[in-house]
Amino acid sequence: MIGILFGIFITFFFRWMVQMLQSMSMHLYNTLTRQIEQFTPNDSNNNVSLYACGLTVYDYTHLGHLRKYTLDDVLVRTLRHAGYKVKFVQNITDVGHLVSDADEGEDKLEKGAKKYNKSVWDIAKEFEEYFFKSMDSMGNLRPDISCRATEHIEAQIALVKKLEEKGFTYKIENDGIYFDTSKLTDYGKLNPQSLGDLKEGERIGVVAGKKNPTDFALWKFERPGENRQMIWSSPWSERGFPGWHIECSAMSMQYLGEQIAIHTGGIDHIPVHHTNEIAQSEAATGKVPFVRYWVHHNHLQVDGEKMSKSLGNFFTIDDVIERGFNPRALRLLFLQGHYRDQMNFTWDSLSAAQKAWERLNRLLQTWGSEQVGLSATGIRFQRTFFTALEDDLKTAQAVATVWVMAKSDLPDGEKLTLFKQFDEILQLGFGAESKVEPSDVVRRLITEREQARNKSDWKLADALREKLAALGHRVVDSK
Repeated sequence: MIGILFGIFITFFFRWMVQMLQSMSMHLYNTLTRQIEQFTPNDSNNNVSLYACGLTVYDYTHLGHLRKYTLDDVLVRTLRHAGYKVKFVQNITDVGHLVSDADEGEDKLEKGAKKYNKSVWDIAKEFEEYFFKSMDSMGNLRPDISCRATEHIEAQIALVKKLEEKGFTYKIENDGIYFDTSKLTDYGKLNPQSLGDLKEGERIGVVAGKKNPTDFALWKFERPGENRQMIWSSPWSERGFPGWHIECSAMSMQYLGEQIAIHTGGIDHIPVHHTNEIAQSEAATGKVPFVRYWVHHNHLQVDGEKMSKSLGNFFTIDDVIERGFNPRALRLLFLQGHYRDQMNFTWDSLSAAQKAWERLNRLLQTWGSEQVGLSATGIRFQRTFFTALEDDLKTAQAVATVWVMAKSDLPDGEKLTLFKQFDEILQLGFGAESKVEPSDVVRRLITEREQARNKSDWKLADALREKLAALGHRVVDSK
């Protein structure tokens, strides 16, 4: 008994030592400085404020979204493992995101409502629920705070008023309140090259009355005959709705303060959305920088092309499940690439990831159930794995370390101990966690098969069983 207790003590002692060492060496690529920097927390208590741009809930969450939010999850888990106290806030954009960056076009929620013949409120609720269902299937943490734009209208109006009082805004009749980017000497500092493109005419201000092509809407007025479903009274007489950019500034400040440690998003957010977030936030507070570390994820392509519905390569978590794949195998696939690199998705690559996932699961089953203390070799594996993650989230190197460890001569108990630690971040979902809810298609087939059995239509029941098997589901009849 004393030996077992001593072994447990040694395990936790060395793990604590590794965490203490690693917490001083977290490095992240910062889009603002365009270099990898050593990360420092908000304060001496290791608090970290982290804001992630969430989904615009006008349509289904697709695989490109899943990759971004899965690697956000790895970032949050890595920071927490290293000893940081992360406050994780993520928004839900349920109003104000126009289809054009030039402040023209329909609100995406209004467009989605017309497409699906539902109210904007129903559309927002349905696709928000689908988003979180997708996140849960992938093993992603829920944010500490999930904030909807429609529930923070007053905060957004207050921020626009503050900018107005400081002289950063102007009004365009019958259109909205705009931010005057010429008032800032460092507008566009997040990506100066893209700013040059904008000034050369790549994003010419379509809206009549804009003083500068880069000026952007803070609050939009409802136009005559528009009949928007989401509309609010404002201090500017006209009813209207918030601009997309003001939402994130208002909500992040409300929950994380006027300066944030980490802000994540896609690389497509750099030239406009995040550039404008910086401009309006720093103008309002006078505090620089608004965000200390900008973390941007690269795109996911499908068969070498941009994901789009018109090309027929727009896939969701339901598509993954219906083809017989486990969502955690998709997670493993995402972990095999770096978040700053573009990844190309194919069903063949997912099939290979599924086989690797199943193989690792089989290996895990051979290691028994008893975790033991780590030897010097085990500690080296431990350090290699977490060092890779804390070096700008090198997930591919971390996964490679898992395989080297699994094939090593370490005792099974040490392998199990290490894998349990590694899986706190990998979240590969072996065991009970690997269960996923069947999709609507699978549920329908199960119901149809049960009805066929009740009618003694065994031929149809067998055919439906084969369909379910093709989708990766084994049906077992029992009492």
